[in-house]
Amino acid sequence: MTARQAARQTAHSAERVEEAEEIVKELRTALKNAGITLPTLRLDAASVAREAPTPLIELGRCNVETAALILAALR
Repeated sequence: MTARQAARQTAHSAERVEEAEEIVKELRTALKNAGITLPTLRLDAASVAREAPTPLIELGRCNVETAALILAALR
């Protein structure tokens, strides 16, 4: 891989991570507006630490009441 290709890949990877971070932020706000808090909502660290990040979003675990609120919000 040339230096130019590596630079492009790094820029693309950074954009993907930034996009995922923005989605987490927007999702957290939307859930909060619906009265729902998922304290463990975040980017999966292992998925962004790779050489070519493939960001995954951890929604985390929740209790039955929170799951019911999410279900109601989606209906």
